[in-house]
Amino acid sequence: MPAAEALALAQAIADVKEKLFHCSRCNAITAVDPCRICADPQRDRTLLCVVEEPFNIQPLERTAEFRGLYHVLLGALSPHRGIGPDQLAVRGLLERLDGVVEVVLATNPNVEGEATALYLARLLKPRGVRVTRLAFGMPVGGDIEYTDEVTLGRSLAGRREI
Repeated sequence: MPAAEALALAQAIADVKEKLFHCSRCNAITAVDPCRICADPQRDRTLLCVVEEPFNIQPLERTAEFRGLYHVLLGALSPHRGIGPDQLAVRGLLERLDGVVEVVLATNPNVEGEATALYLARLLKPRGVRVTRLAFGMPVGGDIEYTDEVTLGRSLAGRREI
């Protein structure tokens, strides 16, 4: 790569690091706070979808099946990697439950995602919130990021209570 292109790439990376940050409400990556989804008055504020990472939001948005708000955990439970509930944005999730009727758990369909979903369901149900999980139209062991819109849309439409 020519030096000019390498410098331009390095500057672009520095600009992204400088200009993007986590939304103070949902933890999505944004250049404005709150992010465009949290700030949208058309969104259903009684519905909250929990995802593991910020890049999990866009595939769900592309389905046009979900019109609520999101909460990004910034990871998933993984005891063998030293990631417990305290390393995730669970406290922020619990602080956002006022007025929320349903929480959709959209964690990845793998061991860590399932453990996280079960942990959150046990934490949320006693608080009087309906807790649902994406249907299993997605392959087990896969990532939401790589799931096609049709499969992900059907998973959202067919979610069930856990």
